Amino acid sequence: RNVPHKFYYIPRAREVGQSYWTAVISTAYAVVYSLSIVPRESPGVLLVNGPGTCVPLAVSAFLFNFLLVTKCKIIFVESIARVKSLSLSGKVLYPFADRFLVQWPLLSDKYQLCEYHGRLIRGFLR
Repeated sequence: RNVPHKFYYIPRAREVGQSYWTAVISTAYAVVYSLSIVPRESPGVLLVNGPGTCVPLAVSAFLFNFLLVTKCKIIFVESIARVKSLSLSGKVLYPFADRFLVQWPLLSDKYQLCEYHGRLIRGFLR
């Protein structure tokens, strides 16, 4: 099926190893950048999984939902590598996500809003 698509470069909110203090500045820049994309594209669903670009996009989508500009469901999928605790992106987005999916049952026991439906890439782990 030929579905039209677009690609956007979005600055990372935080580089691996970057200090939390300078990450505040780079995250603010990435949020401002994302603020121009979300209302223009008006996504119905934003499916994110934790790298440095997901927090600014999700925060932008949440803000425009709050302002009634868009109706975008935010779905966060935590990394399969996170077994006992949430990632930094997960901790930030936990209160904002409409659905929060984890891939280990321990996390759904520990965090009330998390949903566990099994591992998403089961076939690749054999």
